[in-house]
Amino acid sequence: MKENSTIAAIATALSPAGISIIRISGPQALDVIDRIYRTKKEVESIKKGAFAAAASSSAKKLSNAPTHTIHYGYICDENEVIDEVMVSIMKGPRSFTAEDTVEINCHGGILVTRRVLDCVFKNGAAPAQPGEFTKRAFLNGRIDLSQAEAVMELISAKNRFAIDASLEQLSGKIKNRIQDLRSTLLDEIAYIEAALDDPEHISLEGYTEGLTERVQKIRATVKKMADSFDNGKVLTEGIRTVIVGKPNAGKSSLLNVLLGEERAIVTEIAGTTRDVLEEQMNLNGITLNIIDTAGIRQTDDIVEKMGVDKAKEYAKEADLIIYVVDASRNLDENDEKIFDLIYDKRTVILLNKSDLDTVVTEEMIRERISQKGVQKQIPVIAISAKEEQGIKELENTVKAMFLKGDLSFNEEVYITNARQKNALVNARESMKKVIFSIDAGMPEDFYSIDLMDAYEHLGTILGESLEEDLVNEIFSHFCMGK
Repeated sequence: MKENSTIAAIATALSPAGISIIRISGPQALDVIDRIYRTKKEVESIKKGAFAAAASSSAKKLSNAPTHTIHYGYICDENEVIDEVMVSIMKGPRSFTAEDTVEINCHGGILVTRRVLDCVFKNGAAPAQPGEFTKRAFLNGRIDLSQAEAVMELISAKNRFAIDASLEQLSGKIKNRIQDLRSTLLDEIAYIEAALDDPEHISLEGYTEGLTERVQKIRATVKKMADSFDNGKVLTEGIRTVIVGKPNAGKSSLLNVLLGEERAIVTEIAGTTRDVLEEQMNLNGITLNIIDTAGIRQTDDIVEKMGVDKAKEYAKEADLIIYVVDASRNLDENDEKIFDLIYDKRTVILLNKSDLDTVVTEEMIRERISQKGVQKQIPVIAISAKEEQGIKELENTVKAMFLKGDLSFNEEVYITNARQKNALVNARESMKKVIFSIDAGMPEDFYSIDLMDAYEHLGTILGESLEEDLVNEIFSHFCMGK
């Protein structure tokens, strides 16, 4: 599956900036840069019209330069100077792709960057596909698939925890843990196969008792890793949070307080918010993708009714619902409709306007919840969005709801990828079959088959035994130039 072509792409954002980086990788990367790179002295010769005569003897070839060096000069299209640059040389296998790699640091203007890239293409490189550099690193054995996926997760990280989790995965923490598990499984498979082939010298008598214990231990480790996906998903994707409540309950005021700026319009007029407002915020290191919705109530206004219907749709898809109750007004039939939306969701109920004379208490809310036969404990917090009271308690409550204890990156491994979680679940299921076979007194070759299934499922996390189409699909979601 190794690629043979030489590819190039812009590795930085295509926008006005101080610098842009154009990456070239492949067997002809050094040849390409030799064709277009010129030293300051050579450019001066070009300007004097004397370079052509001296080119063959004096041109500096970066292909002869030591690896991991950087060089000042110019990119030229024949005799036309395009840009003043710094060029980094990284010869394979000591590069990200394990191939000869060149990085051109040019000025960050969009036009000049494209001109440099066009010059690279003109001189032998082909346009890279999304994620192709990382794909080559994977195919060339520089990184495994879990590390490759961590690259993209690091780029798209939305908070500090997500960065830490991605860096841990990139460093090989998941890879090492999976390799240890697979090595243990392989030892068991090898012993069983050897005993079946040579029963005179290798006995399986009493083997199953120890095997059961060892497999159960592996299953527990795999389960712990799979269960970490809940935390991992929160870290990488954030919590889809929907704020609901009646008109003028203080939803938009709450959003403004959480964001620390006036993003939502706040008025005394009921029904001001008619469409959804989506914002993103960092809360104690966790990303909340917050959606402020129209106040839920019976209305004959067609536009407002559309907003109410949309609020209900968003609530059904939410990871977290923040139900804002105006504690200065009695509950009514509109609150009943909102209560029906929250029972099967993770919910925090906020009794807003605690700075005023309140008529709705926590006891009343809990009585209303119990009447619906709901067993789970729903947090109820008294706040004042206007006075910014109770906000810290809300933040701590949300963190406790979604993170199972304090996050630690010392010993813990966090799965942040649904593909990896699915592989762990499948591996655990295969090991469950091993336990079943042992308990049922089935022949030992049954154990071997299911142990091998578990081994292979774990291997897919590292990128082993994956179809080429699936590998291509995974890397197609990467950004260009990475």
